[in-house]
Amino acid sequence: MAVNTSPESPLPVGEVSRLIGGWIDRLGAVWVEGQITQLSRRPGAGVVFLTLRDPSYDISVSVTCYRQVFDAVADVVSEGARVVVLAKPEWYAPRGQLSLRAAEIRPVGVGELLARLEQLKKALTREGLFAPERKKPLPFLPQLVGLVCGRASAAERDVLENARHRWPAVRFEVRNVAVQGVHAVPQVVQAVKELDAIGDVDVIIVARGGGSVEDLLPFSDEQLIRTVAECRTPVVSAIGHEPDNPLLDHVADLRASTPTDAAKKVVPDVGEEYERVRLLRDRARRCVAALVEREERGLAHALARPSIEDPHRMIDERAAHVADLLDRGRRCLRHQLDRADSELAHTHARVVALSPAATLKRGYAVLQKADGHAVRDPGEVEAGEALRARVSEGEFSVRVDT
Repeated sequence: MAVNTSPESPLPVGEVSRLIGGWIDRLGAVWVEGQITQLSRRPGAGVVFLTLRDPSYDISVSVTCYRQVFDAVADVVSEGARVVVLAKPEWYAPRGQLSLRAAEIRPVGVGELLARLEQLKKALTREGLFAPERKKPLPFLPQLVGLVCGRASAAERDVLENARHRWPAVRFEVRNVAVQGVHAVPQVVQAVKELDAIGDVDVIIVARGGGSVEDLLPFSDEQLIRTVAECRTPVVSAIGHEPDNPLLDHVADLRASTPTDAAKKVVPDVGEEYERVRLLRDRARRCVAALVEREERGLAHALARPSIEDPHRMIDERAAHVADLLDRGRRCLRHQLDRADSELAHTHARVVALSPAATLKRGYAVLQKADGHAVRDPGEVEAGEALRARVSEGEFSVRVDT
């Protein structure tokens, strides 16, 4: 419960410590999991002192237990081991110190660790942290590579030597950290965050050599997994050897089987790239030469065509054809005119021969009554009737005598 205090009525330090102890006593015994970082077994002492640490959150707490409690697991538990402890929190008022009084210690076996890792893997998979669509592509030629590894480790040497052998101009930003033990997780997480914050870093490699399942546990830690998932820079996991498969391999943008493999996958080989450029250049030269040759053949074929070889030939042929048609037209027209003229002359001659004027010219005359009616029968006229006689050169009057 809350305690009412004020500047005029403060609580003494001893009372505060007593109250804290009372609150802690009410917590009761709890099961606690952690990693043993310090272990003190003094000869002849009835109490064993150890420090239990949570590597994910960099928090430690002191643990004490009777010697017979620790002796039950002394053969399988040492510094660095993960254990589960049944302990009651205790508050040491004179020093204001919290500790745990262990009543039972159980080592965490490899099988149990793997089962927990599998549960964590399933949970993170459901969240989508391992989804392929989250993977970021690696740059073709990184200018600055971030490297997280152990100090003076074989993994660091393998990555640096292989990368510089493949591309001598590549640069590295190295962060040396603890790669196993209680300090591994916070240091690796901090190193990844620092490298991700550097804008010039194109890709980050997290590398470590092989080891046991317990040694590689920091690279399956949930805090590290979430840190890598939030990185904007592509991350390459190069942990252990080919059979090793920490959870970092699943969240990383690329998994390398070994640190050497990571160098090969991140940095291109300058010799291979020169060869690829040479092959592409030769291929381009052949393509251009084939194109030019094909166009030359097409141009030669086009120049060999009659219309290109003698461009006036078609015009001359068309002009000759037009002239021939014109001459034929003239001949046909002349023939038509001549035939029409002949027919006209023949018709004219017939008309002339059959016309009354021609008959009159031969000495004939036409008698007409006063009304202009031609006399064809003597009975049509009467004696003394005046008629008109029409001859070739004119006409005159006549009178019927009888």
